[in-house]
Amino acid sequence: MAKKFIDVMDTSFRDGFQSVYGARVLMQDFFPAVEAAKEAGITHFEFGGGARFQSLYFYLNEDAFLMMDKFRELVGKEANLQTLARGVNTVMLDTGSRELIDLHAKLFAKHGTTTIRNFDALNDVNNLKFSGECITKHGLKHEVTITLMDLPQGCSGAHDVAFYEKSLKEILAAEIPFSSICFKDASGTSNPNKIYETIKMARKLLPQSTHIRLHTHETAGVSVACYLAALEAGVDGIDLAASPVSGGTSQPDILTMLHAVKGKNYDLGGLDPEKILIYEEVLNECLKDYFLPPEATQVSPLIPFSPMPGGALTANTQMMRDNNILDKFPQVIKAMREVVEKGGFGTSVTPVSQFYFQQAFNNVMFGKWKKIAEGYGKMVLGYFGKTPVKPDEEVIKLASKQLNLEPTSELAIDLADKDEKKSLEFTKKLLEQEGIETSEENIFIAAACKEKGIAFLKGEAKVNVRKLSTMPKPNANLADENKFTVSVNGNKYHVEVAAGFDKSVNIKSVSKVNADESQTAPASDESADGIKASISGSVFKIKVKEGESVKAGQVVFVLEAMKMEIEVSAPKDGTIKTLCVKTGDSVSEGQNLAIY
Repeated sequence: MAKKFIDVMDTSFRDGFQSVYGARVLMQDFFPAVEAAKEAGITHFEFGGGARFQSLYFYLNEDAFLMMDKFRELVGKEANLQTLARGVNTVMLDTGSRELIDLHAKLFAKHGTTTIRNFDALNDVNNLKFSGECITKHGLKHEVTITLMDLPQGCSGAHDVAFYEKSLKEILAAEIPFSSICFKDASGTSNPNKIYETIKMARKLLPQSTHIRLHTHETAGVSVACYLAALEAGVDGIDLAASPVSGGTSQPDILTMLHAVKGKNYDLGGLDPEKILIYEEVLNECLKDYFLPPEATQVSPLIPFSPMPGGALTANTQMMRDNNILDKFPQVIKAMREVVEKGGFGTSVTPVSQFYFQQAFNNVMFGKWKKIAEGYGKMVLGYFGKTPVKPDEEVIKLASKQLNLEPTSELAIDLADKDEKKSLEFTKKLLEQEGIETSEENIFIAAACKEKGIAFLKGEAKVNVRKLSTMPKPNANLADENKFTVSVNGNKYHVEVAAGFDKSVNIKSVSKVNADESQTAPASDESADGIKASISGSVFKIKVKEGESVKAGQVVFVLEAMKMEIEVSAPKDGTIKTLCVKTGDSVSEGQNLAIY
């Protein structure tokens, strides 16, 4: 008896990169591994979309459409190249208008895509219908998706088999066109038995010829068990990755899964372990200079309590590492549980997972529910669609008050259509003002990436990749650690002290700081009366000039941290004497941004 053929999609070059490196991998560095994967017999790749769209413009100074074109050239015309889309959000964190959703499908079809996996984190069928129709209209295969997770202990009302059956029946009733269906667990928290029962349920509801897939992550440690349960229940395809972007926060490794099905009646894509081994050796060589976050290789028993997707976990820890606040991560993960419980049980997958993390982050950094994150607040108020259950009433009231928005039941796509700033014409005018060509690609880049997209198109984007060869070396500035500025009787001095346990401490040199030099570093003067950063991050906008008068409560800076824009207000009336930072500077919590 022939073994059942199971289609394997290699997620290494999209979800793998996102889950391990925060999506920051340059195309020239990984393309040799794509060729090796092709030589190993892989014909189904996830190659773009999701965070691997915006990240190229934000951090890599690369064009996602060009990357997709080159990827297609490498693997040939017959390969199934798949991208990830977020329903009405497409490849953004915000909702898009109908014309923007249609342009997304049109351009991804133009640039080499075969299949688009399309999901909504709230499992709101209204967020899937139009996007699915556009994907099909432009000649692409539509893989409609139901998002999964397990609820924190003691919670109920969604994310059981009955909930997924209801979601599937709503998709069928809405007559959304699709060529395959995927059950996607970005946090990897679903238990194997629920996976088995869910796939069995879907197999009974759908025509026998329907291609059913499961996608999960190893973050909670049960991914292989879930895949085996899905295979037993009749699934047709699974997603796997190659080392070093497999396991941990990513998908199970191809070789691991080939080993797990030995002796069973499944043929995983006809793949040969020896050839996959060679491919993984090439990929490891390609990525050897990239910093591998230790948390990307770990399984966490806390994730089922506070479901953090693998694709978001390392992106967030890396941002916290960059801002020197990684020590807060365990507290934020712990705080996520309450945020999920009170948020309406949207699936912890982008963008909702980012909303959960941002709100948990705010609860840790600013006090519980003192600052509602914009995305989380708009979600509980209904601006992203209908949550699986109604969010906590008190949280709804807080969000409404802080964001100055009323709750809504209007469709997210209709709200987006009413927003002039989400029209293609609005974005086209922005490009014209900047003297940028108004091609459809440029319009979409600017609409999806806002200021950072325009900066890329103007040639102002910077590369921000975490490579070992460019990271600061340990103790590289040890000599500077023995140099201090001291103040004696109002005079400042530079003092260098010899290191080591000598019989006495020897002053090697002393130099008085002249008056002009002492005025050049107001940001380090703790006694100065200034406007301070409320959090570590980067300076996104400066809304005042030196010499300008400001009022207490006036927004004077906007910082960017954890994919949030955080406003910094003047604590009192005054006149700005000195701006201590410029746009793009990294700042630490408590650092002076301006001096009164």
